[in-house]
Order: sequence, then structure tokens, then C-alpha cells
Amino acid sequence: MTNNLIEQGLPAPSFPANENDHAHLQSLRGGLNGSNVDRDRDGGSAPDMSTQTNIDDDEDEEYCDHEHFSNRAPWLRAMVLGANDGLVSVAALMMGVAGGNADLSVLRLSGVAGLIAGALSMAVGEFVSVSSQRDAEHADIKKEIEEQLKGPEAQARELEELAQIYVSRGVPYHLAFQVAHHLTQTDVIRAHARDELGIDIDDMANPWQAAGVSFICFGIGATIPLVAGAFLAEQWARILSILLATTGGLVIFGVLGGYLGGASVVKGALRVVIGGWLALGISYGIGAAFNVSPA
Repeated sequence: MTNNLIEQGLPAPSFPANENDHAHLQSLRGGLNGSNVDRDRDGGSAPDMSTQTNIDDDEDEEYCDHEHFSNRAPWLRAMVLGANDGLVSVAALMMGVAGGNADLSVLRLSGVAGLIAGALSMAVGEFVSVSSQRDAEHADIKKEIEEQLKGPEAQARELEELAQIYVSRGVPYHLAFQVAHHLTQTDVIRAHARDELGIDIDDMANPWQAAGVSFICFGIGATIPLVAGAFLAEQWARILSILLATTGGLVIFGVLGGYLGGASVVKGALRVVIGGWLALGISYGIGAAFNVSPA
């Protein structure tokens, strides 16, 4: 755990620095059994932690016969959404330009500019957002480390706080205290980060990765309408090609989004296609209203 915290840019707690420190920390936790902190809220005493049951992880493995969609390939879902953003943004931009100007070079320039500007904007936005989130997570974990370093009284408060978290989820106090005690002995910072802060130390977001994925996915989606309309001489042919290519891309991304989210792929595709068509139609209408084609 210490090495993991250092890799995340966080100061490592001073325990357990060696076997003596680890034994001292365990004795402090064990001594909590007779304190008021460990009294059951129903009047009973805290459980005797001297008798611990060791459970083999392999024997205790649970098998689930159903699949949860909320955790299915979150990065893949984000990639699909990013590509869809690039597709609709650049397609709508090109439709607006095509509606107001018949010059092919202008259409090409607008498409390329939209792709580059949109991809960079997405990348910068993701980098700033994820960096801010990561900084906040680091600050919260650092506070937990500092609390543990304050001494036995602070450690007792933190142990009680962790137990009360499990009580609030419906676990009886004596069992909640036992779980909190065991997790504290195993990895106190990881336990508080996960259950108190909702942070998985092993899976903290990487701002550079988020920025790179957003940039690439937006660019992939934006390439579809750009390639479809940038090489046709006739204005009507460019508009039709952009519309057809964008519709095909919307169907694919809608189906993928629905499948990954566990929803109806038909509804997912229709939702995305209708939204995309509205964006294209409105953009084309505004471009036509501002007709700037040379006389």
C-alpha cells in the first residue's frame, strides 16, 4: 500500500514502518475493546477481537449469475460518447457552412478547423476536469493519513467512524466494528479511502489518459463527415453525403451505446439519430438563412 500511495504522489503513513510499529498499532487497536468507543449502541460490549476467523478467499468466492451494465467497460462507453460528439459537432458545422456557402474549399477548411478545435477542446477539458478530481482525492487521502498519524485517540475515532459507516448501511454494530477492525489492520488508509471517501486508490483517474482518449475519439467521429463531404464538387452531393455518412455513424454509436448500457439498442439508435438529425437540420437552416455565397 505504501508504494502505491507514493506512486500516486501521496505521503506514506509512518506505520507500519517495521514489525515493532505494526505490533504497537495492533496493541492500540486491541486495547480499544475495553473503551467507550467500542460499546455497542444497544448496551452490549464490543466483540473480543482476539478470536478472528481466517477465511480463504478462494473458498469464500461468490458467483454471480447476472451481469451489471453500469460497470461494463466504462472507458469503452466514454470512447463511444466522445466519438459521437465529434461526429455530430463537425457534421453540424459542415452542414451549416454548406447551407450558406457553396465553396468546397470553405467547407473543407471549416471541417478541418472543427475537428482540430473540437478535439483539442475536449482534451483540455478532460485534462482539467480529471486533474481537479485527482487533486481533491489526493487531498482527502492525505487528511486520512494525517489523522492516523495523530496517535491512538485519533486512530480510535477513525476506527469508530469506519464502524459507523457500516452501521449506517444496515450492519449490526458488533459486526460493523469487527469488519472495521479487520480492515484497519489490513490497510487502514485504503479502507477509509474506499468506504468513507468513495475513492479506489488502485483505480484513480489519469488526466493524461483521459485527455488522450477524448482527443482521439472526438477526432475519429469528426473524420466521418469530413471525409464524406470534402471531396465532392456538387453542393447537393456534399450535403447528401454528409447526411448519409453521419446517419450511419449515429446508428452505429447509438447501438453501441445502448448495448454497453444494457438498454434497447433500437431505442438507443433512434435517440441518437433523431438528436443528430435535429442538430444537422437546425445548423443547415441557420447557414442557409445567412447565405454568404458569392454572387
